[in-house]
Amino acid sequence: MPGLAAAEQDAVSLVRRVARALNRRFTDIVALLFSHKGAGSLGAVAGFAIAVVFAWKFLRPRRRAPKRPPPTPAAAPAATVPDAAEPIGDSGKVVTREIVVKRLKGCRKVTCQLLGVVFEETIPEELQKHATVRPSVVELLLEISRYCDLYLMETVIDDKSEENALMALETSGLFRTGGLMKEKVLFCSSEVGRTSFVRQLESDFHIDTSLDIVSQLSRFIRCQLFISTVEGEQLAGNVFNSPSLEQFFS
Repeated sequence: MPGLAAAEQDAVSLVRRVARALNRRFTDIVALLFSHKGAGSLGAVAGFAIAVVFAWKFLRPRRRAPKRPPPTPAAAPAATVPDAAEPIGDSGKVVTREIVVKRLKGCRKVTCQLLGVVFEETIPEELQKHATVRPSVVELLLEISRYCDLYLMETVIDDKSEENALMALETSGLFRTGGLMKEKVLFCSSEVGRTSFVRQLESDFHIDTSLDIVSQLSRFIRCQLFISTVEGEQLAGNVFNSPSLEQFFS
């Protein structure tokens, strides 16, 4: 502070003036005493010197010790956020590994149709124009692909349909984890070909919208999921029925 600094300078100046005066006085006295040599004079000189030393120590300005800053409190450790389960698209439901394992009954190789299950489109003619992945199945398919060997397949009319299907799958992010690749997306020209794919791959769990295919495969496949909104279908004991893929895994 400016006022405190000025006061300290005045004190230092005063001490210096007193010291110079004492020095001159001390010199005069020493000269006088030495001109009168004697034991009493020497004792007086010693006493006077001691008095000067104590006076200097008393009058000199004392420096204030700098104030230490208060200790900074240790930062609290960041709270650990537990891993959250991933929601299924827009539905807000949660997919966990436990649900997938439970629904698949321990099956480790899954085959799944695209139309009506993964895509909004339901017939091959629509696939010639466009393909749209249903947002609610993206995270579910990714979780299934992490747990087991997943293959997607569809009956198409032409090469353009294949291109539309692959582009839609890639845009939705289904190829981003490495569990599902383009090489695992198969196309054929008839339902007979799709049935043959499932048998050749030796699938444990097949998902389809065709009742004919599901019925033909029921003798060879451990479990199947028939996607249909129609209830009351005559199904084999190893065939489950659900209106959608995400509802079955909910």
